[in-house]
Amino acid sequence: MYDCVIIGGGPGGISAAIYAIRAGMKTLIVEKLGVGGQIASSDLIENYPGFPSISGGGLMKSFEEHARGLGAQFKFAEVKKIEDSGNSRIIHTGEGDIETRTVIISTGAEPKKIGVTGEDEFIGRGISTCATCDGPFYRNKAIAVIGGGDTAVKESIYLSKIAGKIYHIHRRDRFRAEKILVDRLMSRENVEFLWKHTPLEVTGDQSGVTGLIAKNIETGGEIKLAVDGVFMFVGITPTTGFVDVRKDDQGFIITDERMRSSVPGIFAVGDCRVTPLRQVATAVGDGAIAATMAEEYVSEMEGRTYPSRSVK
Repeated sequence: MYDCVIIGGGPGGISAAIYAIRAGMKTLIVEKLGVGGQIASSDLIENYPGFPSISGGGLMKSFEEHARGLGAQFKFAEVKKIEDSGNSRIIHTGEGDIETRTVIISTGAEPKKIGVTGEDEFIGRGISTCATCDGPFYRNKAIAVIGGGDTAVKESIYLSKIAGKIYHIHRRDRFRAEKILVDRLMSRENVEFLWKHTPLEVTGDQSGVTGLIAKNIETGGEIKLAVDGVFMFVGITPTTGFVDVRKDDQGFIITDERMRSSVPGIFAVGDCRVTPLRQVATAVGDGAIAATMAEEYVSEMEGRTYPSRSVK
């Protein structure tokens, strides 16, 4: 029996583990793939306090080392379902069942598909959602980048150092990303912007992607681009299908300010919950709150007097 099982080993999950372990809770982190989450594949992070410039992998390595130094336990398995068992929860995984008093869900989200013709056919064969993973394959080549948020702009900046030519496609006439990132991208001489355009079709052959057809949403005119790769950054879909709690219409878990879900004893942190901002810093804060509230929940279950906490 664990006091707290954290599902997901990204920033929010590891932060929660650090706080839970320090509170004396028997804690386990269950991770499907590898510790670090999606941020571990980010080329550069410049907005996490204390680290003016660091790679996502480097930052998450520090997180993991911190947690392991406190005795954090990890189990690598895919969670299939969470079942209510009275005063505990049974977490069903592909590697067996786990019983716990509280659960903190920190499973993040996956890149969203656009739904254009050719997307399913060429994903992994010229279509990518990870610049640092696949960017080096397109050195001095022509590529297209789709999206207008922070991720799309950051990844386009990274790719501009590798690719010979970038067509950055966005359906609006301006980016919604941070100004400092937009200014940096706009200064890149090898990036051409196709404002008010949406992709219609990714074309290719047995060797992979050979082109992209985009449409001007105002005039209806189409443009054919000769590109060797297409990078899509158009949003995320939460990884929450395994848990039955209240969610919004996109599947993000609805919590209160204490990270509590609609089911007592189940908390959610980071990108998988409804939140106005999805950053490493906010996920870390979520994790700290969730672990503290989980410890309070266990204390109340056991009838222990919970000490008042000073505001810090």
